[in-house]
Amino acid sequence: MLVYPEIDPIALSLGPVHVRWYGLMYVLGFLGGWWVARRRAALPGSTWKPVDVDDLIFFAALGVIIGGRLGWILFYGSGSAAADPLSVLKVWQGGMSFHGGLIGVLVAIAVFARRRGRNVMDVFDFTAPLPAIGLGAGRIGNFINGELWGKPTDVPWGVLFDGQVRHASQLYEALLEGLVLFLIVYWFTSRPRSRLAPSGLFLLCYGTFRFLIEFVRLPDADIGYLAFGWLTMGQVLSLPMIVAGLAMLAWAARVRQPSGNYA
Repeated sequence: MLVYPEIDPIALSLGPVHVRWYGLMYVLGFLGGWWVARRRAALPGSTWKPVDVDDLIFFAALGVIIGGRLGWILFYGSGSAAADPLSVLKVWQGGMSFHGGLIGVLVAIAVFARRRGRNVMDVFDFTAPLPAIGLGAGRIGNFINGELWGKPTDVPWGVLFDGQVRHASQLYEALLEGLVLFLIVYWFTSRPRSRLAPSGLFLLCYGTFRFLIEFVRLPDADIGYLAFGWLTMGQVLSLPMIVAGLAMLAWAARVRQPSGNYA
C-alpha cells in the first residue's frame, strides 16, 4: 500500500497570484506538443514550416481549453455550473473533459486548415502524436489535485487517500493515455502513412485505453453508472471513438491515399 503524499496543488504563489500544478501541466503539454511538432516539421520531405507549427499549437490550445471546459460542464458538471455559473470560467480548479477538448480541437484544426489551404485530414494526422503529451501531464495534475480517484482496492499498489485505499486511476491514465499512447502513435508516424491512418490509430488506442480504465474509476457522483452496474459516461463517450478509429484505419488501408504532410 502506498500513501498519498498530500501535494499542495499550488506550485507557486506570487502575492495574490497562485500558480497551480494543474495549470502548469497544461503548459507542459502544449510545450511538449510544440517541441515534437517542430521536430517533425524539420524532417526532410516535410511540407510543414516552423511558423505553421506555432500557429497550429495556438489554434489547438484555444480549442482544447474552450472545448474541454464546455465539454466537462455539459457531460459532468452541469450541477455545479447551475449552482455557480462563474465556475465555468474556473479552469484552474480542474474539470476538463477530453471528449469536449477533442471536439474543440477538431473545430480549431479545421479552421486552421481552411485558413492555410491544407487538407484538414492531413492536419489531423500531423497532430496525432501530440495530444498524448497533454493527456499524460493533465492526469498527473489530477493526481496532484487529489481528484478522479479509482475504486477501493486491496492491490499492493493501491494508494491510501482520505482513509481508504484506492486505485490511482489518474496515474494509470497518465501511463496508458499519456506515455504508451504517445509511443505507439509516434512510432507509427515515424514514416509516411496513408491519409487518416495516424488519426484512426490515435482514436482507436485512446478510446480503448479509456474504456478499460473506466472499470477501476469511480463514476461521477452526480451521474453514477448508466447501466448494468458498471457502464460509465466515459465508456459511452469512448465507444464512438473506437468505432471511428477502426473505420478510419479500414478506409486508409483500402484507399491508400497519400498524405499531404510529405513532399
